[in-house]
Amino acid sequence: MKTITASLFNMFHICKREMWLHSNNINMEHTSDTVYEGKLIGENTYLQRPEKYTELQLDGIKIDFYDAKNKVIHETKKSNKVEHAHIAQVNYYQYVLSKNGLEGVTGVLEYPTLRKTETIMALSDIEKIEIENQVEEIKKIIHSDACPGKLKKTFCRSCSYFDFCWSEE
Repeated sequence: MKTITASLFNMFHICKREMWLHSNNINMEHTSDTVYEGKLIGENTYLQRPEKYTELQLDGIKIDFYDAKNKVIHETKKSNKVEHAHIAQVNYYQYVLSKNGLEGVTGVLEYPTLRKTETIMALSDIEKIEIENQVEEIKKIIHSDACPGKLKKTFCRSCSYFDFCWSEE
């Protein structure tokens, strides 16, 4: 049984093909300058954070910075181009924490290069049901023998899977 990670949940909201490939161990992120740049931003921003916040791993998720006292997830991202997917990722963190008895968790998306933050409120019961439905859809896709089709989106050019998806054209 494949574990649904927060990365897969994020990919579900951007590109189901990338999600399927990633879940089937076809990984291209190691070749991507964009992924590397995001990793550098995450590692070199908010350097005091590890002293103040906890790293939390639970049921396939890994939250780098969790403020246990105030029940706040801190998620750092390079850009807000796919902010809806970033919000979905934090919502998935909240959902997993809720399933493990931590209710009322909020989140903060931080875009240090943009000097912008986005506050994410605690999940409602309706949002939890929506996430459960999305989890079921993710399970169907990642356990399928068929890879979903390609998208023709502007963000494809910056995707680490671009050459894989578009090399024959």
